[in-house]
Amino acid sequence: MVKPNYVDMVASELNALRELLEVFPGEGMEKLVEMAGIISRAILNGNVVFTCGNGGSAADAQHIAGELVGRFRKKVKGYKAFALTTNSSVVTALANDFSFDEIFSKQLESRGDGGDVLLALSTSGNSPNVIKAVELANEMGIVSLAFSGKGGGRLAEVSRLSIVVPHSDFARIQEMHMALGHILCGLVEDMVLSTKGK
Repeated sequence: MVKPNYVDMVASELNALRELLEVFPGEGMEKLVEMAGIISRAILNGNVVFTCGNGGSAADAQHIAGELVGRFRKKVKGYKAFALTTNSSVVTALANDFSFDEIFSKQLESRGDGGDVLLALSTSGNSPNVIKAVELANEMGIVSLAFSGKGGGRLAEVSRLSIVVPHSDFARIQEMHMALGHILCGLVEDMVLSTKGK
């Protein structure tokens, strides 16, 4: 049996990510700036930014919320941001008493308000609980934003504004989502601080 060349495997994975970065559409960059503007205005108005996702996307949702609450690069005061994935007692109670499809929407129903923002993440774009949260957000006057992949799925259709990573592999999609998340937080921070400085 031939032993795999693991260095070549590493190079192959990094090359795949590099190729994705090179083909990422310009409209995706424009949408990211638009998303940052929506979030920064919400923050300046005292509203909350909610995030949600499943599995690796849940971790990314928490990471992005954490960057908004804490300092990214410049700010001193944290922004109002909350990941709907983090309270295990609430999540498991809702899954048990209602359904797993409602673990995010029920929280949004009790915590959200018009003018807030929901950033929803799904590599497939077809996670029922994420879609349900976005649909409720739309009904409540909460601005729905999304990071998706694999053609966008239903999530891209129901969200007010979505960025679809043009790839089918979950790992590449999540890597791109986190890169976009970091860039988004940096843009938001800059927009908020520049507005306050005027």
